[in-house]
Amino acid sequence: MRSISDTIARLKKPLPPMVRAGDSGRELAPGESSGSNPGALRALLHVPLGLPAGSPLVVVLHGCTQTAASYDHGSGWSELADRFGFAVLFPEQRRANNPNLCFNWFSPEDTRRGSGEVESIREMVVAAVERHRLDPKQVFVTGLSAGGAMTSAMLACHPELFAGGAIIAGLPFGIACGVPEALERMRGRGHDRPNLASRVREASSHRGPWPTVSVWHGSSDATVDVVNAAMIVEQWRGLHRVGEPDTAKRVAGYVHRGWHDAAGRMVVEEYVIAGMGHGTPLATRGDEACGTPGPHMLDAGISSTYRIAAGWGIVPAVAPPRPMETPVTAPALPTRFDPAATINDALRAAGLIRR
Repeated sequence: MRSISDTIARLKKPLPPMVRAGDSGRELAPGESSGSNPGALRALLHVPLGLPAGSPLVVVLHGCTQTAASYDHGSGWSELADRFGFAVLFPEQRRANNPNLCFNWFSPEDTRRGSGEVESIREMVVAAVERHRLDPKQVFVTGLSAGGAMTSAMLACHPELFAGGAIIAGLPFGIACGVPEALERMRGRGHDRPNLASRVREASSHRGPWPTVSVWHGSSDATVDVVNAAMIVEQWRGLHRVGEPDTAKRVAGYVHRGWHDAAGRMVVEEYVIAGMGHGTPLATRGDEACGTPGPHMLDAGISSTYRIAAGWGIVPAVAPPRPMETPVTAPALPTRFDPAATINDALRAAGLIRR
């Protein structure tokens, strides 16, 4: 079992510099808030050119030490948005709130309905939907690590706002109050199993329908223990009132389990990526490929970004062939430059010498 000091060291370890927003060819524009922004977060937004009214919105929450732009570059969300037509909202943490740029998922003030960071993100969603005339019934949220834990908080505090959520290397809602408890839960210790679903019910007056939930976690995650994935599944399985998984198969070589409701809709799913550490699983080849490997952005041969979006129904279930770029052909150049021949050719063209 890892020590708390080891977990703290992992969180504080600086990452190699990531790219600027423009390095991916897609700029993130400053977004707006519809209220007072009590969590003092920054809003960034990507809306594809010509996006029609009634399009979906995906809210993406970065992990510790990351920025909105670096996580977008790594995960490929705005790349996918341009390809299939939806908007992406990127709430971004500030160092004044957390020196490691983690969302404060363990702070009661920031994870209570109407308060702190949860309220700031809700205000950003409302503003984006209203300004860009997006579909309020197709709003989704996803995040990595601390962003995954904050995704749990958003789904719990505002279940009426989201049709679905995807939690990557994250933690369940309501399991920590303060940093010491957060570090223990990240290590997989001290979970109170019987009360997981009730903590979501107590977060709001909402009584259903509940958002669908997709859970992704690496089996070798040394920062957030994989037991947390099982806890998230248990939390939402209880809310949806589903029992044992009714589907279990291998997808791209990894175990995928699913839980369907009485209407046949998959309401909870889980991907455990064997051998993967702490990060977002990516595919760098094939029609589903999007994003760029880097720190905590891991080439696992499966695209969590694409498959999450497909589960929400905002991209095709089977990825169409990627559009081909028209090659630019450069003019042919002589293999050898002959000054005398070039001069003679010019004189002949001017009629000054005979051929």
